[in-house]
Amino acid sequence: MDSPDIHVLAEASVPSPRVKPAPQASSIHTQFSYSPSDDGTDENLLILLHGLGDTNVPFTRIGRSLKLPQTATLALRAPDLVPFLYEQAFQWYPSFDQLGDLIERPDPSPALNLLKNVLGHLTGECGWPPHRIHLFGFAQGGSVAAEACLQWWRRELELSSQSRMTSNETPVRPLGSLVTISGPLLSYPTLSKLCETPVLVFRRPRELKNGALNSFRKGFSRVKDVERAGEGMPRASLREEWQPILEFWSEVLGWRPGDGLYEVTTGTST
Repeated sequence: MDSPDIHVLAEASVPSPRVKPAPQASSIHTQFSYSPSDDGTDENLLILLHGLGDTNVPFTRIGRSLKLPQTATLALRAPDLVPFLYEQAFQWYPSFDQLGDLIERPDPSPALNLLKNVLGHLTGECGWPPHRIHLFGFAQGGSVAAEACLQWWRRELELSSQSRMTSNETPVRPLGSLVTISGPLLSYPTLSKLCETPVLVFRRPRELKNGALNSFRKGFSRVKDVERAGEGMPRASLREEWQPILEFWSEVLGWRPGDGLYEVTTGTST
């Protein structure tokens, strides 16, 4: 997949280690692919979650081909094989009943528990600030990414509330951003305070209509809605499909002071 050219500029962040430790397989209990930033500065981390029936392999290539400045990538594979298939096809949570029909109200708990542990490892042993972790998911992976953002936010609200009882109140730390491609929320959020993680919802015609978009606005304070003709993932051959996503990242990705501006270049294909 060839990614379009775009200049990326965002506000500087509080410095953290320029080069982050690679995630450890002992702490991430599924297959994954990690790539440090091409320019040697790991200021942002983009986590990519594939859709139902796929693997992390094509999303590893997508992450690398984007060549986002100062951005490492982590493509995770869903933990469970899709039943009834004789191929490497994975699901984030049980998606089919015993007759092979899609479950209308799935329980994403297995995926959310996995993402909770992954985020804990990344913000702990690997030293990633939460506001520099960005999620990108397609279809089922987009739903998991969105629910994981809300789960993280609820936990942060809880920790902040508990800390008010002491003399050392802790701030609420949102994740950096969320891009969901055709992936709705699986829940209808009820929060004491809307999640401050910026969200871009990329959808095709007839996908994620008003009810689904309202769910995002019930959970997140900043939601950008982008609709494009076609189906599936944004196509590399159409600049107009990736343009709003890259512009969104230009607003939310951090850059380390003194490293100047960078350009996302076209190049490798998946």
